[in-house]
Amino acid sequence: MSSEARRPLVAVAALGGTISMVPGDGQDHAVPRLSATDLLGGLGANLEMDVRAETLAGISSASMDFATLIRTRDWAARAVAEGAQGVVVVQGTDTLEETAYFFELTWGSEAPIVITGAMRNPSLPSADGAANLLAALTVAAEPRSRGRGSLVAFNDDVHLARWVRKTHSSHVEAFSSHPAGPLGLLAEGAVHYFHPVAPRPAALPVENADFSGLVPIVESGVEDTGEVLETLVKAGVKGVVLAANGAGHVSAATADVIERALPEVPIVVAGRTGAGPTFRSTYGFRGSESDLIAMGVTMAGWLDPRKSRLLLHTLLATGASRDRVEAEFRLRGDLT
Repeated sequence: MSSEARRPLVAVAALGGTISMVPGDGQDHAVPRLSATDLLGGLGANLEMDVRAETLAGISSASMDFATLIRTRDWAARAVAEGAQGVVVVQGTDTLEETAYFFELTWGSEAPIVITGAMRNPSLPSADGAANLLAALTVAAEPRSRGRGSLVAFNDDVHLARWVRKTHSSHVEAFSSHPAGPLGLLAEGAVHYFHPVAPRPAALPVENADFSGLVPIVESGVEDTGEVLETLVKAGVKGVVLAANGAGHVSAATADVIERALPEVPIVVAGRTGAGPTFRSTYGFRGSESDLIAMGVTMAGWLDPRKSRLLLHTLLATGASRDRVEAEFRLRGDLT
């Protein structure tokens, strides 16, 4: 067999975002215009794999929705079934961490699915899109990426979707996995992993999921009375994620609202700090973690509010019971 025949096949789906944006005719502002083929065209001889590319959308990632995510996931699954060793999804960075975590929740294949994008559009000096795309392709084609689930390749770092967050609005080093750190990095065209493949929870089925209805995030703060939460519950939301203070604390007034609301909707409490877990048994005041748990609140553990929303919405879309919600958050949010 020739060396050419042994080249891995990687499937690339383009969804839009900064990496695909250039100023339009007579315009100063960048808009999505480049296709998947356009994005790959500049890589040329740098590719050490065969690539199948398709443009699935041309949107800013601020307009990302569950319908697009499911369509992309289904496309990726078909690509793997047809022989792709890995998949790359190219999109905008604004919601990239959420896309990555949705795939982490719902991607059951051993083949890696790698998400990337760019902070600088191709018309700017030192645009980073081509380098990030090449890195993502390299990660997707790497045999040691198998079994690692959903990954983010950005600025030569490789992140687990479980941890990655966008932490800067404009720097090319926009993504971080604090406090766990990156899973690996790229150097001289090779992937260097710092950790072995770890077991992953089973993928959540979404074939018959119904993502209609709202699952909002509500942030706690000074003089929080719980009125926003109460208004949302009365409006008929499916569930709520509270971005709570510290290790999972709310005001006494908000705790009263939560106690009244829990029979109507499931409520997940995540920390708003950006790092660290929600507690379970340290504090005992009204609105503390132990008080909320006694009411029936689900604690998010190490999952941040955005990832908690993705998990809760996906579970509710598949008809999960309160017990199932609690079990999944303990499985995916706790590290004990």
